[in-house]
Amino acid sequence: MQRMKIAVLFGGTSEERDVSIASAAQVIPALRGLGHEVIAVDTATGRLCADAEGRLLGGGIARQPPSDTALSNMRDTALALTTGPAAISDVDVVFLALHGGAGEDGRIQAVLDLAGLAYTGSNHIASATAMDKDLSKRLFRAAGVPTADWLMAPAEAAQVGGRLGWPVVVKPNKQGSTVGLSIVRQPAELSAALALASRYDDEVMIERFVPGRELTVGILEGRALPVGEILVKGEVFDYAAKYQKGAAREVFPADLPAAAAARVQSLAVLAHGALKLGAYSRIDFRMDRSGDFWCLEANSLPGMSAASLLPQAASAAGIAFAQLCGKICDAAVSSRRRSR
Repeated sequence: MQRMKIAVLFGGTSEERDVSIASAAQVIPALRGLGHEVIAVDTATGRLCADAEGRLLGGGIARQPPSDTALSNMRDTALALTTGPAAISDVDVVFLALHGGAGEDGRIQAVLDLAGLAYTGSNHIASATAMDKDLSKRLFRAAGVPTADWLMAPAEAAQVGGRLGWPVVVKPNKQGSTVGLSIVRQPAELSAALALASRYDDEVMIERFVPGRELTVGILEGRALPVGEILVKGEVFDYAAKYQKGAAREVFPADLPAAAAARVQSLAVLAHGALKLGAYSRIDFRMDRSGDFWCLEANSLPGMSAASLLPQAASAAGIAFAQLCGKICDAAVSSRRRSR
């Protein structure tokens, strides 16, 4: 193993800031444990000294995302993206432990491309495509991956009922961790759900709700990892269920017949390829009562704490967390060499 100098970018100013910090809190020591030199960089505040790193990475994830006010104040003082690469220009690879916002939608990836730096995850075009749920679903269907019918707001309740039926899921088109998502069961609830989702994005999706089992498939280096199932008390794997201890239970591998597991894995590989994603991703599905699979979305930078879904899937395949982090870095360096 070659020792590398790695900058871990995390934090930022998206609604998923706390999730990103939780990923970095485990990625950084894992990479150091492999013998790499690691620089911690909060894209909202800059490169961190050891004391600041310890303070920031020592917290947990709250039940709700950071408030609009807190994020707005942070954005007012955040570093310009163009200053990031200059501060880390001598690293071998940038590990993106960012989630949501500029960290996952292709903007930071484009800046790193211009700076000539190797980075983990997908390129700027694939990252932007995966973040845009409307565009992703169009590409899923073109590739033969089933996904639930949807409309984009504005849409009247009569149109929603006629095209999709009730209930529906209303969510921001470009957002993660189910931030701003609502299940709407009757026409009278639609307006409030649209207003909530529009707080987080100027485009809002209205999607047919698919009842059933919540499944996830990690992709690593072109291959599907063991299928996972998320067991939640409610009907949706929401922000609190994702990040609060005991709010959900994840099972790897999922209790599925071999043929069903192989089918959803093949669909995940198709979805990953349809968006031209990079060395790794996580593709989420619902399995309905008839046993049919419906692709919900693709995550180009899935959570990377040891308890996150992708690392759990890797563990089920015999890949330890530190080994997973190392593979992701190696893939980024190899990809950069091929693109030169």
